[in-house]
Amino acid sequence: MTLEQLNQLTAQDAESEFLKCCGSQAWAQAMAASRPFTTEEELFADAEDASTSLTDEDWLQAFRAHPKIGEQKAAAGQTQQEANWSAHEQSGMQAAATDTLARLARGNREYEAKFGFIFIVCASGKSSDEMLAILNDRLKSDLQTELRVAAKEQQKITRLRLEKLLNQ
Repeated sequence: MTLEQLNQLTAQDAESEFLKCCGSQAWAQAMAASRPFTTEEELFADAEDASTSLTDEDWLQAFRAHPKIGEQKAAAGQTQQEANWSAHEQSGMQAAATDTLARLARGNREYEAKFGFIFIVCASGKSSDEMLAILNDRLKSDLQTELRVAAKEQQKITRLRLEKLLNQ
């Protein structure tokens, strides 16, 4: 999709495209309303700006659009495109040892029990062992710190997905 095509979509269709990049309805609505974009840099800047007004619940909604690290299916419905993007982003899991997968699954459960939402990390370019180390480190955080860290990771994912949306 080109920037011009994105600008020409109806508001509803634009929201649907933006929801593939970040599962927050508030963020997607803000992005659809920000159009037209004259450059990709403007799109990325507006995406960052739209993120600053999100509430904790908006972030939690975005997190629910992702599968857990090491899993294929998100708690919220995913489009096939989102599932493909997730699988590619988590490609470091393909070579994971059985023990690492088991430890990630345990860590995911512990994380979700502690914080009330799934472990979010920008997995692109990370091995399963790296993701496990990040998970274990972040389990030491308090809720408010972790929510901010997870939101920053979501912003990284959103940026990558916006790039993918424009280059598909």
